Parts: sequence; C-alpha cells; structure tokens
Amino acid sequence: NLAEAHRLAADEGRSLHTSNGDAFSHEVKQQVVDLLRARGAQLDLVVYSLASPVRQDPDSETTWRSVLKPIGEAYTGKSIDLRRGQVVDAHIDPADADEIASTVRVMGGEDWRLWIKALRDGGVLAEGARTVAFSYIGPEVSHAIYRHGTIGRAKEDLEASAAGLRAELSAGGGGAWVSINKAVVTQASAAIPGVPLYMSMLFDVMKAEGTHEGPIEQIARLYRDHLAPGVAPSTDEEGRIRLDDLEMRDEVQSEVSRRWAEVTTESLDDLTDFAGYQRYFEQLFGFSVDGIDYDAPTEIHRTLA
Repeated sequence: NLAEAHRLAADEGRSLHTSNGDAFSHEVKQQVVDLLRARGAQLDLVVYSLASPVRQDPDSETTWRSVLKPIGEAYTGKSIDLRRGQVVDAHIDPADADEIASTVRVMGGEDWRLWIKALRDGGVLAEGARTVAFSYIGPEVSHAIYRHGTIGRAKEDLEASAAGLRAELSAGGGGAWVSINKAVVTQASAAIPGVPLYMSMLFDVMKAEGTHEGPIEQIARLYRDHLAPGVAPSTDEEGRIRLDDLEMRDEVQSEVSRRWAEVTTESLDDLTDFAGYQRYFEQLFGFSVDGIDYDAPTEIHRTLA
C-alpha cells in the first residue's frame, strides 16, 4: 500500500516521504526533523496515530507492553469468532497494576508530547501549527473491555496530553485535540472482543439510515469541518472533537442494543451485516476489491520510490 502511495504521489507531482523505523525512538524523530530541514519545510498539521503492542523507553533498556484487559474485575461478554462466523462468549481476566501502567506508557500521550517537542526544538513546527490524535469511546457494551479498561486508561492519558499541548501551542495560534472517531474496521479493532460483532450491527443500522462513513469519509469530514485553515474545531465539554456523533445518536444505539440482546449464531445474518464486515476486513489487505483481477501476475517485492 505504501509503495503504491509513493507511486501515485510521484505521478501527481506531490511530495510523500517515509521514515521507516521505531517511531518511539529519538533516532526516528531526528530523521524526520533532518528530512524537513533539508527541504526547508515546516509542518502546519501533525497527526499522531500510533498503535503498538510494545514500546522501548528511548532513554533506557526498559520495554513496556500494552495489554487489552478490563480493570478491577474479569470481563465476560458476547463476541464473534471471525473464522467460523459464530457468536461466542469471551472471557478476559483483569489487568494488574504493572499491566495498566505499561499500557499507558505504550498507548498514552507521552510519545505524542515527545514528537511535538522534537519538532518544535528542531524548528520544523510552523507557527500556528495544529496537532490531532485519534481515539475511540464506543458503546456501553464495550466499555468494560475498552473505555474502562487498560486501553481506556491510556486514552485518558492521551486526552490529558492534548490539553497540555493545546495550552502550549495556543499561544502561537495553534492547538491540539483528540478526535473521538467512529468505529471502523482495522487490524487493531478486530482484536477487541465484542467490537467486530458490534460493528457488524452498527454498519447495518447506519447504512439503512444513510449515515454510514468509512475511514476516508470521516477523516475528510474531520479536516473539512474541524481542521481546515481558519476553522475552529467544534468540541465537547472536555475539548474533544466528536466524529462519533452519528454513531452515538440515541436512535442508532437503541437499535444496536436491541440487536445485541437478541443476536445468536443462528440470527447473525438477520441482525448484522457480518458479510460486509468481513469484506471490509479483507479489503484492508487488498482482497475483495471490485475490478481487481487476482489471477493476473504481479510484483510482490516493491520498494518505496
């Protein structure tokens, strides 16, 4: 995908540069600073979107590992076996204190703050620059495993970091926000118990009412309605941009909750768009795309242009 993006950018006369390495490290941050300096460029928008199971402390040999676990008590709830297409029960034991702290170090806002500091100190962050990080809250049925779990604790740290960065950048006319996005199919979200089942219902409901958005559509809305030049983002009382506004409408969540209570393996096709979810997941890897001849020869080893 990245190799093709580089090819398309070159064909259209656009600049696209990639630094391939450990984004948590000081070295990669310096590579990016040096790259921008060499081109006389400054950034007016920085998007921090990094999901990882592991982070090594850039100043020591300490390695932190993130976990997806509830806090306080075990989680038991509906989920879906993606391979067999069956509704099953998932059970996950609660995290201990070290697992919670490590998850915050990996998935919280500390590295976001370090990136902005490196860019500012390197003189490649433009006056009035904005920065945004992505997050998710989701429905009540996923709160125990997500928003109220270890990942949710990390997201709270991310939101606290946004407030601190916003205070720093606002003096120059810039700002920092966390964008609470709509549920979308990713490798990361597919691993969260219950979430693929929830999304299979959600997409069916939102498609029926004409409000469904994929990743491209919702991010286009983010830039158009909240981050365009001269546009002040609309936020909730906690300073967060809410791209999940359509997902979390009472009418949508009420219908999803009704289906959630009733769904079984036998009623899966009637109450969800699981086939659509599977298609979205396959398309992440280039499969199930209309118009593609999968029998045609192709080069499987491609380098970045």
